[in-house]
Amino acid sequence: MSHAAVSPVLVIHGGAGVIKRDMTPAKEQAVRAAMTQALQKGYAELKAGKPALDAVAAAITVLEDDPNFNAGKGAVFTHDGTNELDAAIMDGNTLRAGAVAGVQRVKNPILLARAVMEHSPHVMLSGAGAEAFAKEQGITLVDPSYFRTEARWQQLQKALKEDAAKQPHADVETAKHFGTVGAVALDAQGRLAAGTSTGGMTDKRWGRIGDSPIIGAGTYANSGCAVSGTGWGEFYIRTVAAHEICMKVTQMRVPLKRAAAEVINQEIPSMGGNGGAIALDAQGHISIPFNTDGMYRGWIGADGVPHVALYGDEDDGTAELPAPADSVAQP
Repeated sequence: MSHAAVSPVLVIHGGAGVIKRDMTPAKEQAVRAAMTQALQKGYAELKAGKPALDAVAAAITVLEDDPNFNAGKGAVFTHDGTNELDAAIMDGNTLRAGAVAGVQRVKNPILLARAVMEHSPHVMLSGAGAEAFAKEQGITLVDPSYFRTEARWQQLQKALKEDAAKQPHADVETAKHFGTVGAVALDAQGRLAAGTSTGGMTDKRWGRIGDSPIIGAGTYANSGCAVSGTGWGEFYIRTVAAHEICMKVTQMRVPLKRAAAEVINQEIPSMGGNGGAIALDAQGHISIPFNTDGMYRGWIGADGVPHVALYGDEDDGTAELPAPADSVAQP
């Protein structure tokens, strides 16, 4: 598509789950403000002619720095009371990718994932080795206490009491493993990119790693499609969800919205999982499927106006967007 003029598009998510309308007005305002800022920061990169990768990294960094999201500062706690962070980024134009898993001192894991892609011969680094690489690359490291928020700590304490009593988790967010931030972008040269960052799931054990840093599961981009997922990671891994959506689009010529809905709203729930995703194709079509009560989501396109929605029944503006030409003919 490099020969044709393309209108840049950026789509982001801040997690899917039980998003209640009883959150405080102050928290709702803070979440909407952070989502708007992430869209504006990322879109500024696209408007400046920068590659989709720059937009994805810029948007996700804003969300990693905001304590209202399960990524970076404000990440959930593991069973042992630590924060273990995962992230991945992928360049659809070249199929280059970078990922990190289980890091505990990296302020912005998405920036380290990009450094792995651009400055190492590897795709995924984990734990202490990833942090040693971060130090070599000049990536900002922080004391682990930086990530702590009282709300997340209390979330863990409640989960630990339920563990001790052998009770199921009453908090649906803990029970269903929601959280994660992500972005997908299309730049003016027609290049796509995807990125995802997460603190994982509350009360996770044994160094558990979810779908976010696994290329093809929670994060994937090629020349025709980019996807970032959020939800119960084990099911996204088992279905290779992000890759499957993109294969439907680029190999089977299924329209983006149908392809994303088949995986997120049919295949994953049929196995017992849940969550959502953001997807974008090379023509700028957007799909934001989710099978949960709500999903923090937003997008910005040609008019430069950020669109942000949180609740399941809230209009996110995508219904009015033109659909792929062949979508009407599909069953």
